[in-house]
Amino acid sequence: MLNTPSKKLLIIGYVWPEPNSSAAGSRMMQLIRLFLAHNWNITFASPAKLGEHKTDLIALGVDEQTIELNNQSFDIFIQELQPGLVIFDRFMMEEQFGWRIEQFAPQAIRVLNTEDLHSLRSTRQQLLKDYLKTHSKEINLEDIQLTDQACLFNKMAQSDMAKREIASIFRCDLTLMISEYEMALLQQQFQAPAQQLFYLPFLYPGVEHSSLPSFEERIHFVTIGNFRHEPNWDAVLWLKESIWPLIRKQLPKAELHIYGAYPPPKATALHNPKQGFLVKGWAEDAFSVIQNARLLLAPLRFGAGIKGKLAEAMLNGTPSITTSIGAESMQANANSI
Repeated sequence: MLNTPSKKLLIIGYVWPEPNSSAAGSRMMQLIRLFLAHNWNITFASPAKLGEHKTDLIALGVDEQTIELNNQSFDIFIQELQPGLVIFDRFMMEEQFGWRIEQFAPQAIRVLNTEDLHSLRSTRQQLLKDYLKTHSKEINLEDIQLTDQACLFNKMAQSDMAKREIASIFRCDLTLMISEYEMALLQQQFQAPAQQLFYLPFLYPGVEHSSLPSFEERIHFVTIGNFRHEPNWDAVLWLKESIWPLIRKQLPKAELHIYGAYPPPKATALHNPKQGFLVKGWAEDAFSVIQNARLLLAPLRFGAGIKGKLAEAMLNGTPSITTSIGAESMQANANSI
């Protein structure tokens, strides 16, 4: 672990951790448990509203603090805390609070936790939107250059979000990266110094495979993902409009169970038992849902980072079908559609 003047860790969260709602929530709890295991005193602070499925950090021995944007009360808070290490959960938090940390706790090491590159995901989303304007029926993701680094750089370089995110990476002492593809993109296209990027993929505990259900004991197709995350919502729509009708044509009795936190009315309106398209909403135990399914579908047309749903499918011995975007940085020879 890092050597710092103090073993006080301040995490400034974009949202409060909800590990049963998103891969980002799981990732944050993995980081928290890692530092707790090394006897760090952790304070988690966020300006966000408390989420419906928020983890009780206090029960884990983590101090919780609500902070405000653009308020001098944070200056007093940071002067009293004097952390040795600060982790900004996504670049937006570094933008808001990084300069205050530099001013009032200059000794603190500043670390950016990217989760994934937001500007990469946003650029891919725009490329898809532009493509769909002229290709409403036949879709070939390989035609959109979603993984071509030079093409992506040219698009991202024009983006205000990319400029902000890259600037945040350069301001921090270290940036935690979850995707080797994104590390290569940053180094080769944006000239980010290798010593400022640290590869840290998911830190899942092991699963006892002997306790997993056999394939014969499993039922149904499943897809899972927070509905507030736009790649997940796009995947559900693609399933509904194009993919699931083809599957039902071959398997008339098949069911697709769709799980995800915070389903909006437009998502629940897609629920159709006659079509076997069942919108279930939030899953209290994502592992249980995935390990009891026969197949996980993850038709992600855009996105970034490593996909938690696919990692959890691997852990639970559940076959999965995804796209080249879904499989990115997951394994060297991933099969994708």
